[in-house]
Amino acid sequence: MPRVGTRKKKQHRIARFIGRFFAVLGTTLLSVLLLLVGITYMFCKGPSPTARNMFTTTMLETGALKFVPGLFLSKDEIAEIVNGNSVYQTDTSTDTDVPFEERDEDIPLDSIELLDITGDTFVGKLMIVHDPSRVSIATVPNFSPDVNGMTVKMFARREKAVAVINGGGFASRTGLGSGAVPEGIVIKNGKLVFGEPDTVASLVAFDNNNRLVVGKMSAAEALEKNIREAVSFGPAFIVNGEAMEVSGTSGGINPRTVVGQRADGTVLLLVIDGRQAHSLGATYKDCIDVMLEYGAINAGNLDGGSSTAMIYNGDLVNSCVSLSGLCYLPTAIVVK
Repeated sequence: MPRVGTRKKKQHRIARFIGRFFAVLGTTLLSVLLLLVGITYMFCKGPSPTARNMFTTTMLETGALKFVPGLFLSKDEIAEIVNGNSVYQTDTSTDTDVPFEERDEDIPLDSIELLDITGDTFVGKLMIVHDPSRVSIATVPNFSPDVNGMTVKMFARREKAVAVINGGGFASRTGLGSGAVPEGIVIKNGKLVFGEPDTVASLVAFDNNNRLVVGKMSAAEALEKNIREAVSFGPAFIVNGEAMEVSGTSGGINPRTVVGQRADGTVLLLVIDGRQAHSLGATYKDCIDVMLEYGAINAGNLDGGSSTAMIYNGDLVNSCVSLSGLCYLPTAIVVK
C-alpha cells in the first residue's frame, strides 16, 4: 500500500497542475478578450472613417454581435453611420403589367445552371432557373414560438424540391429562437397567412404570372397585385431595370441571399458565403453588381448571415457560417 504522505504529495501535484492549467487558460482568454476589445476600439475610434463604417454596418447585421459598435460609439454616431451607408429605397415596386420577353429557345426550359461566383471579398453560388413556374415559397406548418422551424434540408425533403434557399426574415435571427415566427408579411397561394392587411413590408414575392415582385407595400396592396406568394425582407436591389443607389459601405460585408429575375422570366438565386476565412462576405453593392451582370431587371435581398444556405439535389452547396448547423426557418424559396 502506498504511504499516506506519498498519496498526499500526488494529490498536491494534481491540484497544482489543475491550478496552473486554469491560470493559463484564464490568462489566455483574458488576453484574447483584451485583443478583441483593442481591435474593436481601433475600428470604431481609429483614423479611417471607411474602416469604422464598414465595421459598424457589418456588426449591425449580425444577430449576436450587433451590440459591439455601441461599446465605443454613441447611438447618434451609429445612426449617422447607418444613414450615410445604406441603399436608397424608391417608393416604386415591380411593374407587373410588363410581359416577359421571348426567351432563348436553345436553352431547355426545364434546365437549371449552378455557377461559381467570386469577388474581391467573397465566393458564392448562383443558380439560374429558366422556368419561373418552378419557383415558389414554402412555409412551416405553424407559425409559432412553441415549435421549431425547418432547415433548408427539411424543406427540400418535405417539398420534394430540387433546390432550396432560405427565405424571409424571422424573429430572433440569432440562431437561439425557434425559427418558426416570420417578420412582416407572408402570403401563400394568394392568401395572407401571416401579418395584417395593413401591414407594410419590403417584399420579395411572385405573382400569378410567375413574375418576381420586389418593393415596399401593404399586404392588401400585394393581394390587389395578384401576388400568389410573398416573404418579407429587404432592401430591394433592382426595380424595373433600375439599380438602387448605394451610399458608402451599405450593409457591410456579410453572407448574403438574393433573388432576381431576368426580362425573359429566368430566376436567379444567389448565395454568398461570409464571415469565414475563404470568404469574408459581400456588400449590398456587390450583390447588385452580380445581379446586373447576369441580367436581372428585378432583384431583392433576403435574410442573410447565418441563415444563408442553398440546397441542390439534396446537398448543401455553399458554406454555412452558423456554428450550430443550418438555421431553423419559417419560410424558404424552393425550386421543384
